[in-house]
Amino acid sequence: QVIDIGMVTTPQLYFAAHTLCSSGIQVTGSHNPKDYNGFKMVLAGRAIYGDEIQQLRHTMEAESWQLAPGGFVRQADVQDAYRERITGDVKLARPMKIVVDCGNGVAGASAPGIFRALGCEVIELFSEVDGNFPNHHPDPSKPENLRDLIAALQDSDAELGLAFDGDGDRLGIVTKDGSNIFPDRQMVLFAQDVLSRVPGGQILFDVKCTQRLAPAIAAAGGVPVMYKTGHSLIKAQMKELNSPLGGEMSGHIFFKERWYGFDDGTYAGCRLLEILSRGSDPSAVLNALPTSFSTPELNVACAEGEPHRLT
Repeated sequence: QVIDIGMVTTPQLYFAAHTLCSSGIQVTGSHNPKDYNGFKMVLAGRAIYGDEIQQLRHTMEAESWQLAPGGFVRQADVQDAYRERITGDVKLARPMKIVVDCGNGVAGASAPGIFRALGCEVIELFSEVDGNFPNHHPDPSKPENLRDLIAALQDSDAELGLAFDGDGDRLGIVTKDGSNIFPDRQMVLFAQDVLSRVPGGQILFDVKCTQRLAPAIAAAGGVPVMYKTGHSLIKAQMKELNSPLGGEMSGHIFFKERWYGFDDGTYAGCRLLEILSRGSDPSAVLNALPTSFSTPELNVACAEGEPHRLT
């Protein structure tokens, strides 16, 4: 039995796999070049990875499955339920004016409307979903992809800029003065907020985060836990530790407190606005977060199969 929820962000697929059923599969290239494709999979509530994916491959190759009788496909729309779940949870202390750059990724079909439903005034950049990405590549971890967002902030009276990747599960943040708030700094702010309600919670972060994060988590009353990079790995470990919050340097932020534990750029953006709306100067709050130096993500072009031979 298949439920087809149409064109959605990866977080909306995860949402459906938590509310309509317990498993799901998404066709997505994420933030990879437009000629790439792949899958993100949830099986019985877990994002599968590694050996489990290989087991699925062996099952497919051996054709050892059994088809249950009476299968069917039905259509479902999760947009309204998803929006209502977020707006029922997140409350802003005051209206905010923001710029949202969706990079022609699929978040453009939903994120601006959700921010407006929270009470924000939204300036939209590149919300039309176009897999050719005619304006810039939808990867907010690359500073060159934030130039349009920075320019729009400078040319308007908006307070803050948000950017999303191609399938909407990662968040980029830019301040009024054009500073890029990298995800490990975002995690400091999110951890302080979450730990105010979950004292002593174990906060997960991946090995790529800078050394400033762990002491900040401890100072906020939490237990810092460094773990392997990979959204599926982080989610599995968060379940194991009953962690209320996790994050990766790439921009995946995982809220279990008040949410479902999956990475969601739109929801993370909403939680950010909830925190920042309590003050009058969001950029000052963000720029005051502890900072350090980190190398950018370095990608080396390889032929098919070649990465496995590189050390």
